[in-house]
Amino acid sequence: MEKKEIQEQRMKGYFVQATKELLKGEGLKSISVRNIAERAGYSYATLYNYFKDVKDLIFECVKDFQDECEAYVKQETKICMNGPEKIKGITKAYVKFFVQYPGIFELFYLEKMSSIESKQHTSELICSFPDRLCELEWNACIKQKLLTAEDAEIIKTELNYLTSGMLLHYLNRRIPSSYNEFIKTMELQITNVLNKIPLQGK
Repeated sequence: MEKKEIQEQRMKGYFVQATKELLKGEGLKSISVRNIAERAGYSYATLYNYFKDVKDLIFECVKDFQDECEAYVKQETKICMNGPEKIKGITKAYVKFFVQYPGIFELFYLEKMSSIESKQHTSELICSFPDRLCELEWNACIKQKLLTAEDAEIIKTELNYLTSGMLLHYLNRRIPSSYNEFIKTMELQITNVLNKIPLQGK
């Protein structure tokens, strides 16, 4: 990599990191070219040398946040058995990540896509993320004939709606009122959904 390319990647990294810090701390309402540039330590005019607009920056942040979440999930599930147990572990870790970072949850699931999406497919990137985290496990279940591809899609959809819905109620309405109760209820609901996967092949 040439010196100019290294410098460009470094500068982009400063602006991405500054944007991520603002999103984690104060959410999308804090995002403006001036706020990002000030946090990064550069002029707002410099930002436009590396990004078309704020939406391009947010797209990069979404990718980085997903990398952070994936690393957290891998750490949390490294001792889980493959198959349904691993899917359960991944789903639980995914939920716990967003409890730790409610600003990221708001960015992913509460903001209007028109506010964060430009020509890059931010919506598709976000919506497909839970399935991508579990992709190897779903494929293994199908290969072992524990369930059909059609059944897998149904269960994936149930899990996605379940997790986003429970997070929405807990983070924005404090329902349930305590974290321990939330985790207990969430684990029970995830288990109920995954119990639709038989232990033996069909």
